[in-house]
Amino acid sequence: MSPHAPTPLADPLDPVREWAARRSSRAGDFRAEDLVAAKAGRRISVVLPARDEEATVGAIVAALRAELVDRVPLIDDLVVVDSHSTDSTAAVAREAGARVVAQGAVLPAHGDVPGKGEALWKSLAATDGDLVAFLDADLRDFDPAYAVGLLGPLLTVPGVVFCKGAYDRPLDDGHTILPAGGGRVTELVARPLLAAHWPALGGFVQPLAGEYAGTREALESIPFAGAYGVDLGILIDLYEAYGLDALAQVDLGVRRHRHSPDSALSVMAVHQHLAVRERLRRHGRVVSAEPVEARLTLHRRDPDGDGFAAETVEVAPGERPPMREVRGRAVSPRAPGR
Repeated sequence: MSPHAPTPLADPLDPVREWAARRSSRAGDFRAEDLVAAKAGRRISVVLPARDEEATVGAIVAALRAELVDRVPLIDDLVVVDSHSTDSTAAVAREAGARVVAQGAVLPAHGDVPGKGEALWKSLAATDGDLVAFLDADLRDFDPAYAVGLLGPLLTVPGVVFCKGAYDRPLDDGHTILPAGGGRVTELVARPLLAAHWPALGGFVQPLAGEYAGTREALESIPFAGAYGVDLGILIDLYEAYGLDALAQVDLGVRRHRHSPDSALSVMAVHQHLAVRERLRRHGRVVSAEPVEARLTLHRRDPDGDGFAAETVEVAPGERPPMREVRGRAVSPRAPGR
């Protein structure tokens, strides 16, 4: 190369690709029997946050218990956090073999707010595992290998404190199945936000995945965003606290679950924006004197008229402090079951 030739510009994707090559694995790379030996005295809690999931939670709990509690003793504590279900979620989960904890019974002095973020945050006070894995309770065709894969890097790769699930999400609209059409909020909201503010996290296939696992130390060191912002918030906060190399992802194959209507996706999208905005503020990247609008107006065709009906919903789920700050005030690690 001529000494006067311009230096080639570095590809901004190189660090992302290098991380993905180093910290990505497949669920099939790990065997439950091997991970039991790798536990080295550590306890593992698996948590399913659930609200009105009687149709699916029992099969998930039963599969985990049969495979990873009874056959291979990988899971020490299998917990369903019942988030104010109005159906038989709690009874079904308990019958299938889970320890069921009512969300409102955990840290009652701290109040109780709706949403997934609250269930996950309170689960840290309701469990005592050195490692904690979270699995959504609405999964269909569940495979216990999901839990094995998520725990694999934490138990076998030094320095890894968090592992996120990656998968295909088919979208079945009743007429056509789109093999990868089920991540609309991910592709239209979360991924663009990460690209703009945390491009190093661009290697995560499913940044909003509800399947992930982490060390208790790491999870208790960060705040938890409310409602549906919690999954993205955890990813960003752990990156900021521990760096990219402490994070991993595992390919879980295909994830099937129920899909939400567009109105619910709009609320989820706002939760992602609020979680990102709070993290930009906390890390000194954005300063604003204007309060965030806490409402979202949705429009639906009025079935009783010839126009549209507007509905305004509250969309400010708030944030919870790092659990280690709460535990410092003598919180019991296990809340009573229900």
